[in-house]
Amino acid sequence: MKALEKRIGYSFNNKDYLMVALTHSSFANERHNGIQSNERMEFLGDAVLSIISAEFLYKKYPNMPEGELSKLRSSLVCTESLSGFAREISLGSVLFLGKGEINTGGEDRPSILENAFEALIAAIYLDGGMECAKQFVLSFLEKAVENHKISFKDYKTTLQEVVQQNPDENVTYVLVGESGPDHDKQFEVEVHLNSNVIGRGKGRSKKSAEQAAAKEALTLMGL
Repeated sequence: MKALEKRIGYSFNNKDYLMVALTHSSFANERHNGIQSNERMEFLGDAVLSIISAEFLYKKYPNMPEGELSKLRSSLVCTESLSGFAREISLGSVLFLGKGEINTGGEDRPSILENAFEALIAAIYLDGGMECAKQFVLSFLEKAVENHKISFKDYKTTLQEVVQQNPDENVTYVLVGESGPDHDKQFEVEVHLNSNVIGRGKGRSKKSAEQAAAKEALTLMGL
């Protein structure tokens, strides 16, 4: 863990936060002794990342419209981007994974890396506060923007822009299924326009499944 702390430029006061952030559910499930996985930290880290990335882009691009800001933020925090950030610090090499994940290359699986990176953000936030979390996150976001590493097609934002033309319409994403073992999860999501299903999608993360659903909806609309 010391090597990871050196790579990220942050030393934890409470090492337990870091231990939990690095513990995948497959490892916790195999131990059966109450070990906590990083799933709750992932939830918190996603929220912390959202506010940091929104503030960063809001200040960096003072004249950019809301729709363009949403597209840019989505590209910065998509599975492809976050898993790439995780690889930069060799995060996969220090994760606690179950045997199945180890045998199937879980340490380099994009969804696992994305979730672990978000959990790491939460761990830093809990240990050192928002300012420390912000310094960590911005070290990646600033480079990604400056190096133009953004090529992500944000179907969710595009669909939202289409729907917003009618103020009475409302889009929601509903998780309707999960399948496969822990090391190869598949999520299925429906996108609803009010109460009507307008698209379905599958992916190895909930975010990618939502993007796939939005893409199908746009395709069915002829867009």
